[in-house]
Amino acid sequence: MSAAAPLGGNGVDGNGAANDRAARPHRATIMLEDAPVLAHSHFDAEQHVLRLGAPRCAARATPGSFVHLRCGTDLPMRRPLSIMRADALAGWIEVLYKVVGPGTRALSLVEPQQRLSVLGPIGQGFVPHAARPRVLAIGGGVGIPPMVFLAEHLRARTDTAWKPLVLMGSEIPFPFRTRPSTILIPGMPEAVIAAMPLLEGWGVASRLATLSGFAGCFDGYVTELARAWLSALPAGALSETELYACGPTPMLAATARLAREFRLPCQVALEEFMVCAVGGCAGCAVEVQTPAGPAMKRVCVDGPVFDANTIFPAVPAV
Repeated sequence: MSAAAPLGGNGVDGNGAANDRAARPHRATIMLEDAPVLAHSHFDAEQHVLRLGAPRCAARATPGSFVHLRCGTDLPMRRPLSIMRADALAGWIEVLYKVVGPGTRALSLVEPQQRLSVLGPIGQGFVPHAARPRVLAIGGGVGIPPMVFLAEHLRARTDTAWKPLVLMGSEIPFPFRTRPSTILIPGMPEAVIAAMPLLEGWGVASRLATLSGFAGCFDGYVTELARAWLSALPAGALSETELYACGPTPMLAATARLAREFRLPCQVALEEFMVCAVGGCAGCAVEVQTPAGPAMKRVCVDGPVFDANTIFPAVPAV
């Protein structure tokens, strides 16, 4: 296979490959690339940001999609990592990861100019709706990257006046040096001023939450900060709001409850263990509520983004 080839090939054969790809369109869009390491930044609590030269992946990536990355030549199993940024013109992608095992430990040791095998972009991403331009993006821990990507994506769109607000939660130091925000957010608690410098530089509002007492951050869960802000919105602004979230399952469940409380649509990106990440093994399947009843869906290619109500349905009152 070439250094940058679409998974599943690009021709028609006598075995019905074209029909198979029509039924599974992701098989013609997931690229395999031999990607050079362009930069590798290191932060507290063993968190790292890796920039890779992967032009075909960068050209197709959408907020919420991810890559399946080989962390070392002696580690056959790949690791799924959410894409935090993608520059289609420059041909690079960035991922944020935390060391949690031998794979990410090996990844933390790679240096610029080394090459890594990258499979991606994979998955169905977030779908912003112009009728709801007030975007509340909630990221927890390693669920922060898709929210950054979503904010950057909306910043570049001109179809409506998008108003993203990115709220991030972490119990370990954030993987960036926080700074006091200069962007006023009506309804935000006055003492909550810590922001992400990258978003601040883009003119995108952000605020941080923690239970670890970091300066300028909201003292509590990020979903509690979201509730405080939503509670201050007038009815007209609420009607323009949609929630997007990625993070630990308890945080996603709390976000789904919050969306129901305020009667808002909500999309969530799930985090799940994966083996193949291209829909073949079904090892990442989760139960999803559909009009026909419960069904099993693969997080890798049917997701990772789902309507929150299909994953975390309302519990009937007893």
